[in-house]
Amino acid sequence: MSTLKKPKTSKTKVADDLLNAGSGKTITQPNVNDDKLRSITEMRQTTNGETTMALEDEQRLRKAFVDKDWNEIKIADSWQIFKVMAEFVEGFEKMSKIGPCVSIFGSARTKPENPYYQMAEEIAAKLVRHGYGVITGGGPGIMEAGNKGARSEGGKSVGLNIELPFEQTHNIYIDQDKCINFDYFFVRKVMFVKYAQAFVGMPGGFGTLDELFEAMTLIQTKKISRFPIVLVGSAYWNGLFQWIKDVMLTEEHNISAEDLNLVQIVDDASEAVKIIDDFYHKYLLSPNF
Repeated sequence: MSTLKKPKTSKTKVADDLLNAGSGKTITQPNVNDDKLRSITEMRQTTNGETTMALEDEQRLRKAFVDKDWNEIKIADSWQIFKVMAEFVEGFEKMSKIGPCVSIFGSARTKPENPYYQMAEEIAAKLVRHGYGVITGGGPGIMEAGNKGARSEGGKSVGLNIELPFEQTHNIYIDQDKCINFDYFFVRKVMFVKYAQAFVGMPGGFGTLDELFEAMTLIQTKKISRFPIVLVGSAYWNGLFQWIKDVMLTEEHNISAEDLNLVQIVDDASEAVKIIDDFYHKYLLSPNF
C-alpha cells in the first residue's frame, strides 16, 4: 500500500538532517526563505495592474520582509558603513575648501516665472556681492535659482545633489568642482549645516521643512553655534509659525518662548542679506574670515 509523501519544509529538513548525521548521507542546509518571495520576478508576478511607483513600493516592502541569515546582514551592513564613510570623506574634502557660504533651501518644483524663484536668484547674487558663496541642494526650482544667482556674480556655487527616483537632477549653474552627489540624506544635511554661515529658507515642501527644523533643533539644543536662519515669504511661513506659537508653545508648552527667535521672516531680498550681514558685523566678523 503506497503512502503519500508530505513535501518537506525547513523544519522537516532539519529533523531529517539530525537523523542522518553520521550516516554518510549528504546533509543539505535548510532554506530559511521557504514560502517567501525571493526575486524581483516573483514580486512582479504578484502585483498585476498597479502603477510603476506602487509596484516599486510593493517590491521594496516585500523584499524587506524576506528572511536574511546573520552573515548576509553583516555583509550588507559592512558595505553600507563604507558607503557612508566615502560620502563623508568626499564631502569634507570638497567642502572644507569653499570658504564662507550661505545655504539656500526651497522647493524643487518652483518654476522660473514664480516670484520666489526670482527672489532666490536675487538673494544669491546679493550674497555673492557681500562676499559669501552659495550652497543649495543642487536640483531644479529654488535650488537652481540660488546657484544661478551665485554664478551670475562669479561667486562660489555649490550643489549638494541627492539621488532620487523623481524630481532631482543637478542644475547647470553649479561649479563643476563643487557638485557633490549623495545617496544618504543625513550625510547631505551634515554638509548643509557644517559649512554654512547662515540659512535662507524659501517656500518649499517636506524636504525644506526637514532641513529647516534640523537647523533649528541643532541650535536649540546647542549642538551647533547660533547663526542666522532667514525665511523668505511671510504669506507662506506665517501660518506655520502662528501654529507653533499657539499650539506648541501656548497650549502644549513643548518649546520655550525664546525658541521663536531662532528664525526671522522677511519679504525682501535686501532685508534677508542685511540680517546675515548685521549678525556677523555684531561680532566683528566678515565673510572673509
